Amino acid sequence: GTHRLDLSQMVMLKDNHIGAVGGSIEGAVAMARTAAGFHQKIEVECSTLADALEAARAGADVVMLDNYEPKLLKMDARNIKSEYPHVLIEASGGITIHTMLDYLSEHVDVLSMGGLTQGYDTVDFSLKVEMAEF
Repeated sequence: GTHRLDLSQMVMLKDNHIGAVGGSIEGAVAMARTAAGFHQKIEVECSTLADALEAARAGADVVMLDNYEPKLLKMDARNIKSEYPHVLIEASGGITIHTMLDYLSEHVDVLSMGGLTQGYDTVDFSLKVEMAEF
């Protein structure tokens, strides 16, 4: 399954969005909530436990732990869930079909694999129509 079908179904705050409001995750979440309303989920991309806890405290619905090693991911996810059990934890960054089992944890709700939407082999083809001579 998927947790969103397209980019309009959730607000995702990345480091550049947070930087644009002075580096405050709390401020970015507050601005996003004002703009998106109460019904839209807000996800914050985090690379440290401190950022993830700030995002959860600020009211993020989803905390994405990005580019984590599996062992640290599991520890940080457990810590976040112990304080904020209602927050969804998404693991993302470098996860493949071959490594996904390493990231599974009772504290991780969503695994994201970029390979499902990018980086796949494509077939280059075209249709040529030859005009008949009359």
